[in-house]
Amino acid sequence: MVPAVTATFLPDISPGAERARTLLRWILAAAYLIAGIAHLRSPQTFLAITPDWVPFPHQVIMITGLCEIAGALALLSARLRWIAGVMLAAYAICVYPANIKHAVDGIVIGGKTLGLWYHIPRLAFQPVIIWWALFAGRVINWPFRRREYPN
Repeated sequence: MVPAVTATFLPDISPGAERARTLLRWILAAAYLIAGIAHLRSPQTFLAITPDWVPFPHQVIMITGLCEIAGALALLSARLRWIAGVMLAAYAICVYPANIKHAVDGIVIGGKTLGLWYHIPRLAFQPVIIWWALFAGRVINWPFRRREYPN
């Protein structure tokens, strides 16, 4: 059984920031749930962008889909939220090579080649997704930590 990890060590944030965190958590969970289902239903799309050095690519795509679904559900559980945030952030780092391959190789997906208008923002947004997972999982409060000012 996974021990509950609470955010008691995090500095306080404002109620508005906490509401934003909750909204962002639900949006991120929905996105990962949809992506996980897509991995299971349409693995060929993800196989096309999987780097050649990834062993057992079909199995990896299936496992990553299950991990995305599990991460999405765990993000909604107060007991599992912290570890879900950490693992989804790590996952976002791990899939970055596939995003790079998609951009560099100009891979056709669904009969279309996406241009730089898609790839540049997608690659630039990856650090935001990493932050988002950590913030939604109550791993970090940055940049919403309350600051204490000297009197």
